[in-house]
Amino acid sequence: MSLERGFDQTAPPAALPRKLADILRPELGSLATEIVEEIRTTIPAYARPLDGPYGKSIRTGVEYAITLFVAQIADPSVSKEPSHEVHHRLGQAEMREGRSLDSLQSAYRVGARVSWRRIMRVGRRSGLSSAVMSQLADSMLGFMDELASVALDGYLEAKARTAGALDSWRRRLLQLVLESPPAPAKAIAELAQLIGWTVPARATPVAVHPRTETLPPRRLAALDSDVLAELDGVEPKLVVPDEVSAARLASLQAALPDCRLALGPCVALDTLADSLRWARRAMLLAERGVIVPRRVVRAEDHLATLLVNSDLGLVGALRHRLFAPLASMTDKQRERLLETLRAWLDSQGNVVEIAERLGVHPQTVRYRMRQLQSTFGEHLRDPGARFEMELALRAGVGQTTPGNRFPVSDLLPAPRHEGPQWTARKVTR
Repeated sequence: MSLERGFDQTAPPAALPRKLADILRPELGSLATEIVEEIRTTIPAYARPLDGPYGKSIRTGVEYAITLFVAQIADPSVSKEPSHEVHHRLGQAEMREGRSLDSLQSAYRVGARVSWRRIMRVGRRSGLSSAVMSQLADSMLGFMDELASVALDGYLEAKARTAGALDSWRRRLLQLVLESPPAPAKAIAELAQLIGWTVPARATPVAVHPRTETLPPRRLAALDSDVLAELDGVEPKLVVPDEVSAARLASLQAALPDCRLALGPCVALDTLADSLRWARRAMLLAERGVIVPRRVVRAEDHLATLLVNSDLGLVGALRHRLFAPLASMTDKQRERLLETLRAWLDSQGNVVEIAERLGVHPQTVRYRMRQLQSTFGEHLRDPGARFEMELALRAGVGQTTPGNRFPVSDLLPAPRHEGPQWTARKVTR
């Protein structure tokens, strides 16, 4: 069917038996669902869940269209204005979402095809004559052409009013490659072709955090043209094709001089959302001091730390269970035993190495180990318990769990940097 403009004056269905409205009206609810599902199934740009605001607008547009068509059969003078307004806004939304005209036109073709398929079934079931069916087909196709023209007007109007159309499409592409579950590869390829972006096999997401209160609003011009960016959102981010080389990193730092950057691992596009999540987590841990807060943080260098700190509430619960026997001790006693336990786990029980790590005499280590043995008993010989203890001690400082009798921060004493002190033969207990 034609989707050219100029159908605004198309006449409503005329001379159709008004009883058709009564026959078709019970079909509207299920027909709307069938049309939306067919659009999602057959058009790559829509091949994902449509349960957000935009998905609701798609379904609203479908419902308004088929309801108006049936209403016009019952009363040809019924106003088209509400439905036309919905489809005009739908066309505008398509442009702002960065979809192509092909996707918009295809959606109306699918709507016409599914509607006619249903009308044929209902017509056969109701014994409608071939003359009525032919007239119904002409009316329905002309009606869908009219709505498609209205939506096209909205699309072109939004495009004409948007000076940064290319920027909008690039933002939409960035959202698309970061969707979870992943957007269809064909949908990404179509939009990438529209804006001239070469789709890479792998890419690196970058979380951006201003080191001042606000990020300078316009930094996009300073970025390489193949970098997708959204810097004025709540969580500024970039997507860089392939690995971030030293030269590329220098370019990013020059373009964003007042920002800390956290790089996720370079991954295939269908796992890019996960990599960005890891980058943001690394950024958060750097801000908290769990990871050294450098200007550039590479999440790939801290995967174990990210894993251990992936759920601070769970870490707190684990610590509470493991270290409950220490609750009755003083802060100083608890600190000494925990730093000894950490050194013992790291040194695999080597007393001399533990003493060097802690800067105490080996005899002090033996004394403290007897205390640990008395406190934790068989758990020190249980590989599973030792593994849990090491996880709990290596995790960064987090919030305490409700009912915890001692703060988590007490479980992570500051590391000692001074050299061995036990050579002075002063035993500290």
